[in-house]
Amino acid sequence: MKLLLVLGIALLQTEVTNAQSSATLPQEGMPYVSPASSASSSKSTGFDKTVFPITDLKFVGLGLDAKMGTGFCLDPECRYIGTNYHVAMMTHLRNIKGQRIVKRYLATGPMDENATVNDGPYTGPMKYTLSKDLAIFELGHSVPEYRGVEFSLEELETGQEVDIYAYPKEGINPFRSLLRFHGKFEGETSTGLLAFDYTLSGDKAIRPGASGGVVVDSKTGRIVGILNAVAHNGEAVALAVPVQSLVDFVSKVQPSLGQRIFPTPTGVPSNSADLYPKLVLPSSGVGLQHRPEESSEIKLLRMKAQLLADSMRDLIAVQSFTWGSGNKQPAALAAYEVRVVDGYQRFRKYPDGKTELEEVPLPFLNNAIIPAKEWSELPNMVGAELGLKIRHTADVLINERLIKVFQYQGDQEDHVCRFETIMDFGFFVASKAITIGCYGEVWTDENTNILRMSEHYELSGRWTEYQAVVTYSWLRRKDEAPRLIPLTISTQANLNKRVYWCHGRFTDYKEFASRVRILSGKSVDGSPAVTLTKLDERVVKPQ
Repeated sequence: MKLLLVLGIALLQTEVTNAQSSATLPQEGMPYVSPASSASSSKSTGFDKTVFPITDLKFVGLGLDAKMGTGFCLDPECRYIGTNYHVAMMTHLRNIKGQRIVKRYLATGPMDENATVNDGPYTGPMKYTLSKDLAIFELGHSVPEYRGVEFSLEELETGQEVDIYAYPKEGINPFRSLLRFHGKFEGETSTGLLAFDYTLSGDKAIRPGASGGVVVDSKTGRIVGILNAVAHNGEAVALAVPVQSLVDFVSKVQPSLGQRIFPTPTGVPSNSADLYPKLVLPSSGVGLQHRPEESSEIKLLRMKAQLLADSMRDLIAVQSFTWGSGNKQPAALAAYEVRVVDGYQRFRKYPDGKTELEEVPLPFLNNAIIPAKEWSELPNMVGAELGLKIRHTADVLINERLIKVFQYQGDQEDHVCRFETIMDFGFFVASKAITIGCYGEVWTDENTNILRMSEHYELSGRWTEYQAVVTYSWLRRKDEAPRLIPLTISTQANLNKRVYWCHGRFTDYKEFASRVRILSGKSVDGSPAVTLTKLDERVVKPQ
């Protein structure tokens, strides 16, 4: 159980953008990422090649204006750098660790639905959503010798021990050291931030400049939050943006990256291959009424599949897409709000599209594939198509978890699988739908709740070897029963000996959201709430 902490927050914010946009990078000033000093006060021994200081220096008259923050490697290659939104808006960086910044992504801004004005003592007010205080810098090349670490999506327990790694400001010296602060999880604030009590690092507290540091589970070494605030009244309380907010953000702006670096809540990898060769069963040659009765396990699977399909007939979510070929970087990306009403799917460009579309438009590429409704059609097919032949095969352990595996097969004459090709000639579009043979696997937990479904089409035209993989996860909301929802979808097919792929992820299930109002400046027991301030400040150093 999580403790709800009601905290009055005084933070900072300025400019508008959203998780789908990339902002133009300013060119003024003399920005750079400062090197760490040689001081060794309670330093990390494993995160000095993951976390680093961000400093934007600019001469102002006879003084030096320094805006400070902290950044961290988001991916294993350290080509994407994570930090806070307010750090990105406060600094004007052109490169990080000698690598040119090619794009900046912001997770929030003043136009967010839940944005609030957050003020701090060192900068003017900024309007944004506190629980989305995140930004990403995409670099032209990876930072040599630096690396990202793993993330954890496990729910934190009260009292769980963590370590905080950041570069707080030390006096007027712009050169800083990486410090480690030990802490314990206390609960979640009314604004969706994680709160931690922490102990001093030597005699040093978390100070301005530490924003964008990481909070790491002490036992596993995995990141659980991104540091963004401390208690204003001097109490040793640090706040952090949950990793789940980072997952949602990255999944919108770089879905392929998100699938690669974040674990799935169920432990089933989103890009996992089937475990067994294609199921081949002899054709019975008789009608359904003469087929052998299915086992109780398969009957239960069909029932669970139909319940899953029925539960997704009405939903609203954001579905992100990336397209590419082979092992290349994504060539195109997009995000759409998907609305499913009574089973019919409609799309609007995210975040501010006005036109409702029946299908996701093809990207401006010579060849591309677009997922259909495999996330809902596959459960419906397994649940309702009695012509589909299913077999319960050997169970496996994946990430120390028991996974039940079912294989299915549908012949062309069973009429259970259909495939559509679309030829866009510019002046007109031609499409063709055919009935084909198909096969795949269904993975479930020990209670036969579906976690993953795959589908392979036996194509013989220009496109061959089409396959789709959909993963599902539990959505848990306060005062609501847990329910399975689609999490990721990956599709690929071959054309002229080249593999074309599309990866997607679902986020922001609005119809299930529990909207929580920010309470008045009182804590749960009626005492004054803790006042917070940002961890960054402006330093003027005489020349």
